[in-house]
Amino acid sequence: MGKLTLVLSLFMSIVLTAQQYEDVPYLQDYAVKFELQESVKGVHLKQVRSDRNLAIKMLSADGLLNAFENELSLDLQYRPLTDMKIVAIDNYQNQFVYLTDTSVLSNAWGGTFEVEHGLQQPTHFVMGSEFTALVSSANTLKLINKEGKILWETNQNGLDLISLKYDNRKNRFLLLGSNAIYGVALAKPELKKLYSGSNLTAMAVYKDDIVVGTNNGIITLTGTALKESEVNQKLPWTEITAIKNINNDLWLGSTKGAFKLREDGKYDYYASKRWLVDDEVIDIAKGPDNSVLIATKTGLSQINFVSMTLAEKAAYFQKIQRLRHIRYGFTANLELKTPGDLTTGYYHDTDNDGLWTSMYLAGELYRYAVTKDEDAKQNAYEAFEAMERLTALPPMDGFPARSFERDGYEMGLHANGFSEEWYKKHVAENGRIWRLTDDGKWRWKSTTSSDETCGHFYVHALFAELAPDQEWRDRAIHQLKIQMDHIMDNNWYLVDWNGKPTAWGKWNPKYVNSFPINVGDRRLNSTLILSFLQTTYHFTKDEKYKKAALKLIKKYGYDENANRPATTIGFVEGQDLSDRWNHSDDEMYFLTIPGFVNYSFTEEQRAKHFETVKSHWEVERSEKNPLWNYLFALTGSTTIDSEESAWNLREFPMDLIDWKIDNSHRKDLIMIEPNFRSQTYSEVLPGDERVLHKHNGAYRNNGGNAKQEYAPYIYLLPYWAGRYAEAISAPKQ
Repeated sequence: MGKLTLVLSLFMSIVLTAQQYEDVPYLQDYAVKFELQESVKGVHLKQVRSDRNLAIKMLSADGLLNAFENELSLDLQYRPLTDMKIVAIDNYQNQFVYLTDTSVLSNAWGGTFEVEHGLQQPTHFVMGSEFTALVSSANTLKLINKEGKILWETNQNGLDLISLKYDNRKNRFLLLGSNAIYGVALAKPELKKLYSGSNLTAMAVYKDDIVVGTNNGIITLTGTALKESEVNQKLPWTEITAIKNINNDLWLGSTKGAFKLREDGKYDYYASKRWLVDDEVIDIAKGPDNSVLIATKTGLSQINFVSMTLAEKAAYFQKIQRLRHIRYGFTANLELKTPGDLTTGYYHDTDNDGLWTSMYLAGELYRYAVTKDEDAKQNAYEAFEAMERLTALPPMDGFPARSFERDGYEMGLHANGFSEEWYKKHVAENGRIWRLTDDGKWRWKSTTSSDETCGHFYVHALFAELAPDQEWRDRAIHQLKIQMDHIMDNNWYLVDWNGKPTAWGKWNPKYVNSFPINVGDRRLNSTLILSFLQTTYHFTKDEKYKKAALKLIKKYGYDENANRPATTIGFVEGQDLSDRWNHSDDEMYFLTIPGFVNYSFTEEQRAKHFETVKSHWEVERSEKNPLWNYLFALTGSTTIDSEESAWNLREFPMDLIDWKIDNSHRKDLIMIEPNFRSQTYSEVLPGDERVLHKHNGAYRNNGGNAKQEYAPYIYLLPYWAGRYAEAISAPKQ
C-alpha cells in the first residue's frame, strides 16, 4: 500500500465511523416465476393459495394446478380431487379448503371436514370461525356450520358478488359487490349494506379499516359505519384487481403489476418480467416462508423475502460473475439469443471491454485488501492479464485496444455510434475498426476512447497500490508508463493504427481549450490528463510527467479548467449548451478522482482538487449512487451519503436480465419539468423498479429488451469500494 493511501485509510477509519453503514441482515426480495406447462397453456387461471406444508396450488378452469420447479402443471396428487368440479379454493388454519359443486371440504384434519351446501352452481365461499362456511350462488347465501347444519340462508339477487371475506376482528363476514359492501354478523346473521359505491373490484381488512379497490384507485373506509376517510389515486396504477393484507402489509394487484404499501406511504412496485410472468394480476395470497404469491393472467410469481446482508448479496453476485460473465479474463455481459432465457447465453466483444473489466478488477482488488482472500487475488490477476493484452496486441506502443477476439468471431458493430450499414461498408471490407494480428489468429478493436483510458489508469494505479506481489505491481506501473508515453509522444492524443487520433482520445490543448469554459469536455479532459500524469509520476517518480503536467497547467490553464465548479457546466448566458448531461462523463470523472486528488503534487493543489470534486459530488448526490459516494470517500471526504448508498445496494435487483421496464404510466411518482440532467421524477427510483445500467443512467426509468444479463460487477465494485473505504462494516448477524 502506498504511503498516501495508507494515510488516507487511517484517516478515514476515524472520520467515517459515524457514517459507517452497519451491515446487518435486511429483507431482500427476489422473484421465482412459474409458467404454464405446455399441456395447460392458455388455461383460465382463477386463484392461488398455499398451505402449512409449503405447497402452492392454483385453481384454473381445468382444475387444480401444482406449482413446482418453475412450472404450473395439472395437480394429480389427490386423485379424488381430479374427479371433482372445484369452484374455489381458500386457506383455513393454514390448510387447503375447497368449494366444489356439491360440498365444502378439505383433505386436512384426517379428511373429516366436508359439508354439503345444496346450492346450484355455487360461485364463492369463505371460512369463518369454528369451521363455519359462508357459501354463495348467483341467487342464494348460506351459512353452514361444521356439522353441515344451515345456520342462515337468504336471497342474494342483485348483489353482483365479487368476493367474500371474514373479518375476525368483528366476527363477521364481508361481502363485496360491484356497487356495495355488505356485512353478515356470525353471532346474529343478517345481511346489512355497509357501504355504497361504484366500480368496486377488491377488498381487504387492513389495520382498523377496510381498503376497497376500484377501477380508479382505492378507498379507505373507517369506523363501524364505514365512512370514506381517504380516496387514493397516487398509485403505481389505479385499475385495481386484488387487495390482500399479508402479515400486516397491504398488497394491491392491478392490470399493470402489484405493489406493497410501505411505512412511509409510498409503494414498492413489482412489475415487468423481472418480477411477474405478466402484469395483469388476478389474485394475491400469502406464500410459504414469508413469501407472497402473485397470480397473473398467464402464470404465477412468488416474491420471496429472505434475510441477507450486503456481504451475502455480494457473495451471490460473485458466483454469478464467475459462472457466466468471464470472457478471456474480461468481464462480459451475457447476450441471450432467446430474450430472457439464460440457457441461450453467449459472449461477444463490446466497445468498452477494458473499462468494464477495470471496474470488476478494481472490486476484486478492494476485496483482497479487505479480506486477503486468495480467490480475489487470483481473479484480479486473471483480469489484469486480459487488460495487459489490450496493449500487447496493437503494434503502436502503449495504445490500448478496446477489445480482442479470435479472427472471424468479432461482433461489435457500434464503435462510436456507427450503424450496421456503415460497418458493413467500411469495416467488414477494410478492417478499419478490427485489425488482424501478425499471426493471423486474433483481431483487436481500434478507435479506443477516453473512457477506456480512464479505466486503465484507475485500475492500474489501484493494482500498483494493492496487489501483494511486487512483480505484478511493477507490471501495472509499466502499463501506466507506456500508456502515458503514448499520449505524450503523440502530442496528447491516442493515435490509432492509421496515424490519426481516435474520435475521443484527445487531450491536446488546441482541442481541449477549443470548448467554451462551460462545456463539460473542457473541464473533464483537463481533469483526466492531469490525473493520468499525476498518477504516472506518483508511481514512477519520473520528473518528465510532472514537468508535462505543470506545462499544461501554467501555459494552457488545465488546472483552471479542471478546478472549475461542476455547477458551471452546461450554461452560457442562460442557454443550454447541449440537450442533456452526459452521465457517462460522470462515470469517467469519478473513476479519475482518486488519482486527481490523492496524487496531487502539493497539498495546496490537493485541497483545490478536492473542493472541485466535492462540487461534482454535490451535483450527483440526488442519484444516490454508492460508487460515486465511496470513491469520493476515498479522496478523503468526511461526509458521504452512507444510508443512501446502502439503500441503493439493498434495492439492487437480484435478477440482472435486462427486462423491459415501463414506469411511464405511474401515478405515484412526481414528474418534474424536462431538464439538462434528464431527470424524470423528483427522486431516483429504486434499482429494482427501473432499467439496469452501468452507473451511467440513474434516471433511465424505461427500456430494456431482455436480450442480455448484466455482469454483476456493477454491484460488486461499489460494495467492495465501500468496504475498503470503511463506509460499510463487516457483516453482522
